[in-house]
Amino acid sequence: MSIIFPKRNAPSKNRQEGDSPGAVDRDANQIDPSRSLCSDPSGETARSKIHRAYGVVGSATLLSRVLGAARDIVIASVFGAGLVSDAFVAAFRIPNLLRRMFGEGSLSIVFVPVYTDCLLRQGRLEADRLVNSAIRCLALVLTLIVLLLIIAAPWVVRVMAPGFAADPEKFMLTVNLTRIMLPYVISIGLVALSMGILNVLGHFAAPALAPVFLNISMITAISAGAFFSGSKVVLVKWLASGVLAGGVLQLILQIPFLIRNKIYFWRPSRFWHPAIFEMAKMMGPVLFGAAVYQINSLVITLLASLLPQGSVSCLYYADRLVQFPLGIFGVAAATVVLPTMARQSTEQQFEALRRTFAHAIQLVSFITLPAMVGLIVLREPIVALLFKRGAFDQHTTQLTASALLYYGIGLWGFSAVRVVLNVFYALKDTRTPVRMAVWAVAANVMLGVVLMRPMGHNGLALALSLSSMLNLGLLIVALRRRLGALGWRRISLSVMKSALCALFMGISIWALARWLGAAEIKRSIVLLPVVAGCVITGVLVYIGFARMVGVPEIQLVVDLVRKKKKQHGASA
Repeated sequence: MSIIFPKRNAPSKNRQEGDSPGAVDRDANQIDPSRSLCSDPSGETARSKIHRAYGVVGSATLLSRVLGAARDIVIASVFGAGLVSDAFVAAFRIPNLLRRMFGEGSLSIVFVPVYTDCLLRQGRLEADRLVNSAIRCLALVLTLIVLLLIIAAPWVVRVMAPGFAADPEKFMLTVNLTRIMLPYVISIGLVALSMGILNVLGHFAAPALAPVFLNISMITAISAGAFFSGSKVVLVKWLASGVLAGGVLQLILQIPFLIRNKIYFWRPSRFWHPAIFEMAKMMGPVLFGAAVYQINSLVITLLASLLPQGSVSCLYYADRLVQFPLGIFGVAAATVVLPTMARQSTEQQFEALRRTFAHAIQLVSFITLPAMVGLIVLREPIVALLFKRGAFDQHTTQLTASALLYYGIGLWGFSAVRVVLNVFYALKDTRTPVRMAVWAVAANVMLGVVLMRPMGHNGLALALSLSSMLNLGLLIVALRRRLGALGWRRISLSVMKSALCALFMGISIWALARWLGAAEIKRSIVLLPVVAGCVITGVLVYIGFARMVGVPEIQLVVDLVRKKKKQHGASA
């Protein structure tokens, strides 16, 4: 069974010259699609809007990651790497996995193409009915899942962290924390749906800012708990409650922007919309295909629970540092281009789709390659600056820094996979990513089991990076078969130039850090200017070399800046 949409009128016959797609539906309470990201799917307008939206999402994500780093600093300082921190990390991974799978991952991926299709083909009124139905169905499904998992929490923890069963205190603490945080999945799932709605309508700021409220809530909760108790067990329960409160705050933030875009979700509407069936059919394969990184991270946590105490926490802190550039650059780029590619696919603008993909890959590579090199070269000073205080000692710093090295190797692969996956989902192809995901997960498990013996927790980090590279390679081969030539000669040349510039940057900051004696500095207050100086120097060196070798992304940024200056000058 599939949905049959009414035949779309030919644009040349039913629209006046200059009308944007969907203009015929404005009388049906339709928001002007010229506000959306992809009003001109094939021209420079779409590319410029992608850049602007990328700037908005990247800036908001940067603020969120900075506060996330502050949150992790507080957690590391209070709990270090031990029983309580391992319990929280393992417990938090369970709702976090559900958030990424049902929320930011699969839900947005299946909703955006279907919603875009409905909006373009059937008009705003029918699209609003789809939104109301999706909100009700999602709230019911997530509530049932959460209730079931709360009841089954002991069994879930045994599966997620089997090594914890040997320590009854750690096991029960993990179970209790899991039960406290599981309702967070309901609110964050609705936030993810709101993100899909607003992104299609051209609004990116509120969804991107949502994680800021989670971080503020967690920091506030642990700070408030410190006034009432000095027990780590009590404090970690306050922290878990902060996660729950943060989810509610994130959802509240979306409501005014939904209303501003005329999404009146409280109005009476039928519970089941026919398009929900199409989304449900896509959800199963997308759950697995889009959540490979999360599934592999969960496998890493499972295997790390069998290693010495503190391994789970060290991998968590290293992963958090990798998530900083990944969220700002990789996830932001994938989020921004999905509505554009969904519209291009719906309108069968496949040449424009190939150009959008190529541009996204080049942009992601241009930014993530230097970030990867910087993390690897400055790994120990960065970990020491952010976490080395309180219960987080020198030994824990070295263990976390070594894990960051092996996670950092795969940063470019983690970021590029998100973009490649969204091409398949824009085409509503959910089977191909699943096939590739099976190989990637299997490789992660086998590599993890093999490498953890000689390398400990470092072997698990390396296994995750290698499996992501395998996943990316398989997806690219499949995409080439699906869309034909993707302009790999141009893409490869751009990526090679970016890699060369990143290499020179890495040598420069390594020499500078060595000259400044970063490895011997013990106090964070002294490390701050040293790390900041290395980062600023690296950025300047990278930009300088990029201009010398003619990396195209540099010129695109310069053109955008010049265009904005001209616009400001004209308006003045």
